[in-house]
Amino acid sequence: MSLVYEKQIKVTEENIDQNKHVNNVQYVSWVEEIATEHWDSVKHLTEYPEDIWMLLDHHIQYKKQVYLNDIIIVKTYPKNPEGIRQPRKVEFYCNGELVVDSLTLWVLIDSKTQRIQRLKSDWLEKI
Repeated sequence: MSLVYEKQIKVTEENIDQNKHVNNVQYVSWVEEIATEHWDSVKHLTEYPEDIWMLLDHHIQYKKQVYLNDIIIVKTYPKNPEGIRQPRKVEFYCNGELVVDSLTLWVLIDSKTQRIQRLKSDWLEKI
């Protein structure tokens, strides 16, 4: 598994707020979107392919504004698990500069029992 997943986004009118820059709420949506895309691309390599991630906690830091037609490079990667929590970084770059930095905590829900899965501490290394 590639622990780093990356995609490019071109900022469109629908991403812009009344201040003429990317709406902060849009970044939150992109964080969830890229985490889902990354998981969908690798879940078949894990022992948890049917299970579902649930967002538990979200921290985001806005460092610089991004505007219409800018190109954003979004990078995400999981960090080492913390008990039942799986931290994930999402970083947004524009013109090579980090503009938004996010750290989220997720839990994995067993799709059959609807209970939180306890991940093995080395589960990322086995992929």
